Amino acid sequence: MAILTCSGCGARNRVDERAETLTPVCGRCGALLEAGAGVPVVVTDATFPTVVLGAGAVPVLVDCWAPWCGPCQALAPTLDRLAAEAGGRYLVAKLDIDQNPRTAQQFGIQSIPTLLIFKNGALVDRLVGAQPKQSIQARLAMHVG
Repeated sequence: MAILTCSGCGARNRVDERAETLTPVCGRCGALLEAGAGVPVVVTDATFPTVVLGAGAVPVLVDCWAPWCGPCQALAPTLDRLAAEAGGRYLVAKLDIDQNPRTAQQFGIQSIPTLLIFKNGALVDRLVGAQPKQSIQARLAMHVG
């Protein structure tokens, strides 16, 4: 069992080995803990409210994708690079719409890939279709800070 310190409130949190696949959050303030930093976080219908809507002022870029989607597969390395470069300024998450139809329907996903940007629990931006890294970075920059 590891102990991670929250960068938001300083609370020490016990996190077991499943943390890499479950995306741990701080027990005190709900902020994302840095266990999986540098890689996109997988979110589901069940974890979406905590991970994405509960991220607070940290912008969250959610990739709505499906395994059979060619453009989604082509965009994946770009999102991996963005996650690696995030440095805590934003979070990159992936939502498989086939496995998580409730969240996809809630946000009106009609075409994939669709990138959603959330901040303070609200949807603040949407990009539809495969986008170059510079375009995604520019849209994220509008919401960072």
